[in-house]
Amino acid sequence: MADSVSASQVLDALRPIIDPDFQKSIVDLGFVKDLKIDGTGVAFSIELTTPACPVKAEFERAATERVQALDGVDDVAVTMTANTRQASRTGGGEGQQTVDLPGVKNIIAVASGKGGVGKSTTAINLAITLRDEGAQVGILDADVYGPSLSLLAGVHGRPDTTPDRKIMPIVGQGMKLMSMAFFMTDDSPVIWRGPMVHGLVKQFLTDVRWGELDYLIVDMPPGTGDAALTLTQMAPLSGAVIVTTANNLSLIDARKGLQMFEKVGVPILGIVENMSFFTPPDAPDKQYYIFGQGGGERVAKELGVDFLGEVPIDPRIAEDGDAGRPIVVSQPDSPSSQAFRRITGKVVRKVAMLAVNSPPVADANITWVNS
Repeated sequence: MADSVSASQVLDALRPIIDPDFQKSIVDLGFVKDLKIDGTGVAFSIELTTPACPVKAEFERAATERVQALDGVDDVAVTMTANTRQASRTGGGEGQQTVDLPGVKNIIAVASGKGGVGKSTTAINLAITLRDEGAQVGILDADVYGPSLSLLAGVHGRPDTTPDRKIMPIVGQGMKLMSMAFFMTDDSPVIWRGPMVHGLVKQFLTDVRWGELDYLIVDMPPGTGDAALTLTQMAPLSGAVIVTTANNLSLIDARKGLQMFEKVGVPILGIVENMSFFTPPDAPDKQYYIFGQGGGERVAKELGVDFLGEVPIDPRIAEDGDAGRPIVVSQPDSPSSQAFRRITGKVVRKVAMLAVNSPPVADANITWVNS
């Protein structure tokens, strides 16, 4: 009978497993935790930087196979865990200070330069994908003029308040939700001037008791108006995702939105091209690029940011979204759902890397120009 394996032998067997983002061994990164050896049985955990890590299954398989191959090992138990890292918070302009959201590790803005490109749909599908991977997630619908979170999540009601006048987010779809839609009826017009918008956005940031969250997804207002400027100046953002379509008009506006974040030093996590192409159900091998082809990837290369991927056109995205069933829930195996999962994986990996490599400090001498 072979001698019992040693801890150093187990770690040496795991050392060749390389994290693709950090380009280091999972052993050297300190991902291997709680190593226990009991005779011919070996148990340990691999602690990832995010529960939504897209290589989680690959790590688990490789670790099991490599340790199982050691002499003296009959049983291997690998537990996959995650400790979401907090990226550096950025934001603020001249005379501005970011607010503090205790318990919230990462705040990701999902933005667009214009409306109608599927920004809110992208935000909720990214959030639900993170939820499905085991992350604690919240969504802040910051579009005060056209709030859509209530409809997309299929959640209604008015938030409760605490004795100290804090607002409790509504829990729905397994996430914490906050939106202006929860305070108004379907027929209520929102007619507010700039200072009122600024006050509401500030209240959503300072007076909502989010609790412990791995990720807070902020569905940004379209464009670069008052609400968007307030959020970029005050919210402690970890990074921003820009949503566009492939046509030139959307791309021009997407550039403006991207530049707004760059002005305050918020890292751009990448560009998503939504409604990229249409594939007829009776012709699965064909792709029709209705709004043009490759625009999002081209702009990403020109601006030196990551291209996160294409999301195809699927009528069910609108149909199921209107019924409060985001497509990653209603059609989890659809090409669009698969695209959202790939995009989410890239986003959280980028955030995890930013937690290690802090972005540059924002330029304090910023002058906002309203046109």
